[in-house]
Formats: sequence, C-alpha cells, structure tokens
Amino acid sequence: MNQYLKNLNKIEFVITNACTGRCKHCSEGDHMSCGERIDPQIAADAVRMIAAEYDIKTVMTFGGEPLLYPDAVYAIMKTAKELNIPRRQVITNGYFSRNAGKICEVAEQLALCGVNDLLLSVDVFHQETIPLEFVRQFAQEAKKRGMPIRLQPAWLVSATDDNPYNRKTREILDSFADMELPIGEGNIIFPEGNALKYLAEYFTDEIPENPYVDDPCDVRCVSFSPNGDVLGGNVYRNDIMEIIKDYAPKRGGEI
Repeated sequence: MNQYLKNLNKIEFVITNACTGRCKHCSEGDHMSCGERIDPQIAADAVRMIAAEYDIKTVMTFGGEPLLYPDAVYAIMKTAKELNIPRRQVITNGYFSRNAGKICEVAEQLALCGVNDLLLSVDVFHQETIPLEFVRQFAQEAKKRGMPIRLQPAWLVSATDDNPYNRKTREILDSFADMELPIGEGNIIFPEGNALKYLAEYFTDEIPENPYVDDPCDVRCVSFSPNGDVLGGNVYRNDIMEIIKDYAPKRGGEI
C-alpha cells in the first residue's frame, strides 16, 4: 500500500465544471473550461477498484452542477450502493432543468441509486442567478422520495458574521422553513477564484491555507477532475490503481 494514501477513506468526482449558476463566491472562477465531463463507466470502475483495496467511507459527486450530467452521478452512486459504502453524497445547486418531468425523474433516479446525503447549495450567491422556484421543486421531489437532504449555504467570513450577504442568506434559508429541511453547517468561502475577485474587501491581506485541500503526504480523499486527472495522473490513460501505486508528493509538497 502506498504510504501516502494509507488513510484514504473518501472518493470524490467533479462531474463537470459546467454550471447553471455564475456565483461571485465560486472558487472555480468564471468556468471558462466547461466542455468536459467525467466518463460514467470509468468513474464507476474506479470506485470499484479503489474500494477493493481501501476502507472507503464516502463517495461524493459535485461540480459545477453535477446533475447536468445525471448519468455519471447515477453510475457512481449505484456502484457505491452496491459496495455498501456508507455515505453516498451529492452536492448540487438544485437547478439543472425547468421541466417538471425531468426534475421528478432525476429525484427518482437519485433515490433509486442510493444517494443518502443530498446537499443543496442555497444562499445569496447561488440565488443571484439561480431561480429558487426550481430549486424548491427539486427539494420537494427529493424529500417526497425519502432522500436525506440538507441545505448547505456558503457563509462569508463566518456563519455568525453579520454582513449583508449572510443576512440575505438567512432570509433565503428561512424561505424553506415550510419544508422543514435541516440546515447543514455549510462552508466558509475561501478567497480564491471569483471570491477573491468580487469579495476581496471581506478578506485579510494574508490568504490562509485552504482547509479543503488534503495534505499531499497524507491523502485521505482521491479527487477526480472532469478530464480524468487524479493524483498527478489521468484515469483515461492509466489504471487508477497504478496511479495510486506510483503517487508521490511533488517537491514542495504539491499533489
């Protein structure tokens, strides 16, 4: 076993960088490269092979907006369910279609594939460009099918900071009160990409270490990009277990 991945317990997939929102807090910036998406079969096979060697506790899909390509999400989650991986997580802004039938179909398929932790990104930043009515409709359909769902807001500075953005986020969260959905802890916006461009006044001059990045000498999460990049290799060109076997941190500690 590769010593740098001895504690590996999570697999995540950025399904696509394409997105239905244009959020000013987004760490990915302006989504200039949005044409790629992860291959469903290769992704599912990677989950199967990694889980055969490691005690994987969580499989996550996100984006961009992952439900623009639901077939990839289905394939990954179905495999995770078959392997009895405990947490099968999807992070979505909930806006991938305006068609009621399509919204129902996606909610139904996610439930059948065993998604058991649906995180719905709802806050002032998403709702600047994403209509709330379709997000609510998706949330209602997911809840109707018994899928565990949490609202997952992005907070500026901290969850308790009393700035105009956070105040508006709290109003938006309150608009879901009738659905009785739990509110997750959310995430604190990191000064990167659009956030650094549009919200710079809220950050100090010194940029902290990104809390969402693994220690390259103790990798606990294998993260796949839409183009197949992972751990310095590419799963479209090489077997994932060979990539894991050959992985070593670059000089300076980078992955």
